[in-house]
Amino acid sequence: MKREYHKWFSPSLGRDMELLVFGHAGLPAIVFPTSCGRFFEFEDRGMVHAVREKIEHGHLQLICVDSVDAESWYNRAVPPRWRIARHMQYEKYVMDEVLPLLRAQNHNPQISAIGCSFGGYHAANISFRHPDIFKAMLSISGAFDLVNFLGDHYDDDCYFNLPLHYLSNLTNDDLLDKLRHNIYILATGVHDQCWDANEQLARVLREKSIPVRLDVWGDNAGHDWPWWQKIFSVYV
Repeated sequence: MKREYHKWFSPSLGRDMELLVFGHAGLPAIVFPTSCGRFFEFEDRGMVHAVREKIEHGHLQLICVDSVDAESWYNRAVPPRWRIARHMQYEKYVMDEVLPLLRAQNHNPQISAIGCSFGGYHAANISFRHPDIFKAMLSISGAFDLVNFLGDHYDDDCYFNLPLHYLSNLTNDDLLDKLRHNIYILATGVHDQCWDANEQLARVLREKSIPVRLDVWGDNAGHDWPWWQKIFSVYV
């Protein structure tokens, strides 16, 4: 299996950023780590191994990015305005720096986003905000109720990075049409603390006639890596 390590100074974030690429061809997927997670998390937690054959056979390519959650959403040492601003710088890094690397390696136009837990939020949010670029999204045990991370602060940048908020009020026909032609999968478990948030997001999408697949795994499925490995191997 082809494995590449990349590191460069990010102009968007003002610091070095690292990532791993697994595979040589197939559907390219940007993978976001869990809360404050690192770019090597998917490999260390057995997620890459769970889909190894698909990667080796050229059906799937994973681009596992690093996070800056500790500098944005989870950074209680700075005001909420800076937290959301840092998050937006992170999105700029993904869009302006990671995507060009992806496209230089893989010309498949069907780019997808994947993540577990807080990574599920990142995958969903960037997919909904850029439906012309991200044509598919898989969120496993995604966390979508993030208002508490912002305290009493709420501005346009907050609004447009909280999918439960901006999707509920979306009326732009062009954006809705793009969203309605993409693939969105939400997977959670019967013992997952994020189950309710996934139900809420699925309901909002359906109210806007945006196709979404919501699967609630039984068999005591919870919010943890052993379950995520099984779920991941089924959907990609």
